[in-house]
Amino acid sequence: MCTTCGCSSDENEIRYTKMGEKQNHSSNSNFHHHHHDNELQHDHEHDHEHTHDHNHSHSHHSHSHSHDHSHEISVIQLEKDILHKNQLTAERNRGFFEALNIFSINLVSSPGSGKTSLLERTITDLKSKITFSVIEGDQQTTNDADRIHKLNVPVIQINTGKGCHLDSEMISRAVKELKPKQDSIMMIENVGNLVCPAMFDLGESKRIVIISVTEGEDKPLKYPDMFYGSQICIINKIDLLPYLKFDLEKLKEYARKVNPQLEFFEVSATSGEGLEAWYTYLTQSINQ
Repeated sequence: MCTTCGCSSDENEIRYTKMGEKQNHSSNSNFHHHHHDNELQHDHEHDHEHTHDHNHSHSHHSHSHSHDHSHEISVIQLEKDILHKNQLTAERNRGFFEALNIFSINLVSSPGSGKTSLLERTITDLKSKITFSVIEGDQQTTNDADRIHKLNVPVIQINTGKGCHLDSEMISRAVKELKPKQDSIMMIENVGNLVCPAMFDLGESKRIVIISVTEGEDKPLKYPDMFYGSQICIINKIDLLPYLKFDLEKLKEYARKVNPQLEFFEVSATSGEGLEAWYTYLTQSINQ
């Protein structure tokens, strides 16, 4: 069990599939990068005689307290090591993107927010003007990558197995295989999860959190780390507002309590409403 986010790292193989090529990359050296040191394993045995001596019981209780304290220190240190290692690779990724003027976007959301639909619509409408590449993150299947591949855009699928987020090392490996072009936009669609991806910097230029109007207005208060760490919030499916009891201004109010600097785009990937402002933002970002 990963001390940082709770996802399992045992027998968890990361798979990289570059769409359009008959290759399915996997490697034992690319397991989920949350290795657990030996001192954190619980395979030890307690060989105690089952007597009801008061002194023995007191001694055993003291031993247990000491063990728990040591375990807690080890867990905290491992978490620091994981995040420190991730941050170093994230900075290398960021330097690479900046050197080639690649505007990289980390798209994060809950499942069902319309992340992939918005990505499809954006690429379809702008690919004649902007060069795109895509990294898709999911626990299993290449369904989303297949959808993007139909748009004739370079895309690589990262299947995280039991892992619940992408990390900077996964992005580094994917970028080497994807080879994004200079002066382009690279979209990273993270695993659908508003908790764990908040902790892992990928080296992206911007982190964009997507929420749909079919979700609750209090999402920013329930998942503050994600909204605090994002620069942009896209509110999707606004074409459904007439049919829902959803307070758009209340959502923004809650989000600004967490992050006063958050910038909002209200869009519908289905009807196209609000997309022009979103497209202008992307165009200006790549031309800066």
